[in-house]
Amino acid sequence: MFDLAQRYGEGPIALKLIAERQQVSEHYLEQLMGALRKAGLVGSVRGAQGGYELLTHPENISIGDIIRALEGPVLTVHGSDGNAQKPEDPDQLAIWMMWSSMAEKVNAALDSYSLAELCDAAARMKAQGDSFMYHI
Repeated sequence: MFDLAQRYGEGPIALKLIAERQQVSEHYLEQLMGALRKAGLVGSVRGAQGGYELLTHPENISIGDIIRALEGPVLTVHGSDGNAQKPEDPDQLAIWMMWSSMAEKVNAALDSYSLAELCDAAARMKAQGDSFMYHI
């Protein structure tokens, strides 16, 4: 997703190119792209000029969106999804409340960081690495 975000607006990118740049298996990327396509984060184009591209601007895709698309819920607490009752026992309720709070914070943190911010951070780091200071 990072590779696609860095090239957003350039059209579809072949998996082979992404695999080479990111040093991962093309077969593995095919599996990931299936889940990301199903989640509506990427689209695919067939043919010689085909490949994958983001379906929305990188600033509209959070790191949480990507992780949940690939892995499912990041941190869940039994009963926190509304399908089960909160524990009535005070000891169990205290533990449940702590884990629920943690889940909210982890998900909020992941959702607060976008692909665009990741690209911007990488660009700043590259610029700092390319700027040399010469002293005479």
